[in-house]
Amino acid sequence: MTVTTPKTDAVLLAAADLARGVLEEIAEPGTVGAHVGMDLLEERLGMHWFECTSAGYTGWRWGVSVARVPRGKVATVCETNLLPGPEAVLAPEWLPYADRLAPGDLGAGDVLPFRPDDPFLEAGFEATGEEDVDRMALFELGLGRPRVLSAEGREAAATRWYDGDNGPTSEVATKATAQCTTCGYFLPMAGALRATFGVCANEWSPSDGRVVSLDHGCGAHSETDMDHPEPTPVGDPIVDEFAVDLEPAERAARTDGPEAAPSDTEPADAGQPDIEPADAGQPDIEPADTEQPEPQSSDDPVTD
Repeated sequence: MTVTTPKTDAVLLAAADLARGVLEEIAEPGTVGAHVGMDLLEERLGMHWFECTSAGYTGWRWGVSVARVPRGKVATVCETNLLPGPEAVLAPEWLPYADRLAPGDLGAGDVLPFRPDDPFLEAGFEATGEEDVDRMALFELGLGRPRVLSAEGREAAATRWYDGDNGPTSEVATKATAQCTTCGYFLPMAGALRATFGVCANEWSPSDGRVVSLDHGCGAHSETDMDHPEPTPVGDPIVDEFAVDLEPAERAARTDGPEAAPSDTEPADAGQPDIEPADAGQPDIEPADTEQPEPQSSDDPVTD
């Protein structure tokens, strides 16, 4: 198939001023920028592009399509558009509300809607009415649930686990010297996935409590070891007694803080203000001369 490229149309190329004039009539004032070129879409049909200087449309471009009739010498404006350019900031692709929730988004208290047609589930065991048969099915299969994993559901889970961080291709597995199948902390799973997966029960492993493949591995394998380096001999510590600084007891006591006990060279009341007795500074007061009554003689008469 031969693809023909339209020739350059001089009439349409010269219609840049016409396109700008149409844009300035419909666009917000001051948002039509410089002319950035014209694309010839079809024969006698082209698109003029102008920068959009609006703050909310960074990277967008104004587009004005122009055309002319056969043998026409005048261009005609067909339509105007505001379209995103290569560096335009666009909103993410719209998704229906039911499809917006992704694995890992479910939090405490969230509840997913019931899906009656889940392709990963199928009807579980139903009671037959025979006690022995029902008891055997419950014991062997561990069912009794309305729905269980279908073959498609098991395949999807196995693929997700095997290709994930706990499969054989993760970085920690490729650097391990042994695989989980020989580790004592490996707990095989029950059911159809037992041949490929198990659960790690080693608290030192980054996969503790997670589903791991048989060919996964890590550095916490129960049967692996490493070369222990010989301890470097260290001699007895040497105390240089000549490098010890001795300080007088008086200086050490002063540097202990404001609450340090006084040194032996200072009296207990050192630094305390002199306290004068209560009568210090008071003038001397002599006792006043008071007349004392003379004692009565025994010859004086006694009156009642």
